[in-house]
Amino acid sequence: MTSVLPRTQPVTFEEFVQWKPEDQRYELHNQVIIEMPQPSGKHEEITCFLAERITAEYLRLNLPYRIAKTVLVKPPKSESAYSPDVLVLNHSSLINEPLWKKQSTLTQATSIPLVIEVVSTNWRVDYLTKVKDYEEIGIPEYWIVDYLGLGGRRLIGDAKPPTISIYELIDGEYQVRQFRDNELIISSTFPELKLNANQIFQAGEINLT
Repeated sequence: MTSVLPRTQPVTFEEFVQWKPEDQRYELHNQVIIEMPQPSGKHEEITCFLAERITAEYLRLNLPYRIAKTVLVKPPKSESAYSPDVLVLNHSSLINEPLWKKQSTLTQATSIPLVIEVVSTNWRVDYLTKVKDYEEIGIPEYWIVDYLGLGGRRLIGDAKPPTISIYELIDGEYQVRQFRDNELIISSTFPELKLNANQIFQAGEINLT
């Protein structure tokens, strides 16, 4: 579970980035500092697999993209800052980012073609809070990779199967499509990416025998 650091007063974004240690992962949720838990091995396998496949695709297409590991995403008019599991960064747009040089923080949709969260224990943040805030920023595409089926039944169904939810920004609002089993995912950012849901889920499985 995530844990709240012992700070009695609300924390501004500026205070957060000044305080944030470099060797640990934290997020700021509505002025509250949240320490992110050490992820499971399967979580990391899936994250690495997605980063590798997406990197191969944007290199193939010669796009000015990068995969950023320690970058923060800050919603407008909000004292929050998130550290996504996979963030595709548009390098050509960084010149317009006011917080980039000093704080490696992104605030504009043109800098973030795609962001991915791999669900761990606190699924409500990924499905509710971040959906709202990423939509407000205007991030064109947001994936939620729920390989354990932790999301609420109203979000992924009563059986709670492993599900990939892809939110696409259409006319300023997110529209969601969900993918399971061997269904080929559909990405507007990478329309030629050949990847099905099970390939992503099974990336976290290793043979230890």
